[in-house]
Amino acid sequence: MELKEYMQILRKRIWIIVAFVAVACIGAGVKNYFFTVPVYEANAKLIVNQAYNAEGFPSLDISSIQTNIKVINSYIEIIKSPAILDKVATTYPDLGMSGNQLGQNIQVSTAKESQVMSLTATGVSSEKAAKTVNAVAKVFKAQIPAIMKVDNVTILSEAKPTDSSRPINVNPSLNILVSFLVGLLLAIGFVFLLEYLDDTLKTEDELEKELGIPALAVISKIKKEEARISKQTTSQKQVGDGQYATVNQ
Repeated sequence: MELKEYMQILRKRIWIIVAFVAVACIGAGVKNYFFTVPVYEANAKLIVNQAYNAEGFPSLDISSIQTNIKVINSYIEIIKSPAILDKVATTYPDLGMSGNQLGQNIQVSTAKESQVMSLTATGVSSEKAAKTVNAVAKVFKAQIPAIMKVDNVTILSEAKPTDSSRPINVNPSLNILVSFLVGLLLAIGFVFLLEYLDDTLKTEDELEKELGIPALAVISKIKKEEARISKQTTSQKQVGDGQYATVNQ
C-alpha cells in the first residue's frame, strides 16, 4: 500500500480522527480544571556538619566530615521513622496528619558525598507543605541528640511559601498536548482497523483493482430528493395520456 493510499484512508474517515482528538483534549482539560486536587511542594535543607567533643567545644576535621557523610543514610531512615513523625504529629496537631500520613508526604534525599539533606513535603496548599516540612526539620534537629548522642544537625534553610507557588500535579498545557497525541494515535489505529475489517467495494477504482477488468457501466447513487421528484413526475402521467392531433374534415 502506497503512501497516497494511506492518506486517502485517513481522509475518508477524518471525522473519526477529529472526534477522537476532540474527546481526548476536552477530557484532559475537564479533568485538570475540575477534578484534579492541586498538590504543592516545599523544601527544607539540613546540614550534618558539626560535632562537639566531651568538653562541649565544636570539633570539625576531615575524619568527622567523612563520618557525617556516612551517617546521613542512617539519618534519612531516622527522619522517616515513627520516632520522629509521631513526635511531629503530636507537637503540631494543627497539621491534621498522623505519623503514617506524614511519612507518605515526606521525602528525604541527599547528593552523593554531600553533608546536606533535602526534605520535601507535599500538601494541598503551599503554606501547608511549608509548615509540614519545617515541622519535621525542627523536630528531627531537636531529637537527634537524644537518639544519636551527638548534636551535629543544623537547619540550613526553611521552606517559605510564596504566592507564586504552582501545584506540581497540574499542567494543563502539557496534559492536553499529551492527550492530543494519544488521541491522534488511537484514532489513526482505529481508522486502519476499520479499513482492514471493511471488505466492501465502494468505488469503480476499487472494483477494477479487485477484479482486474474495466467497469462497463456504473449505477450512480440517486438522492432521495431526486427520487421523489422523479416519482411525482411519473405519477402525473396516466396510461393512455398523450397528445392527439385533430384532423379537420
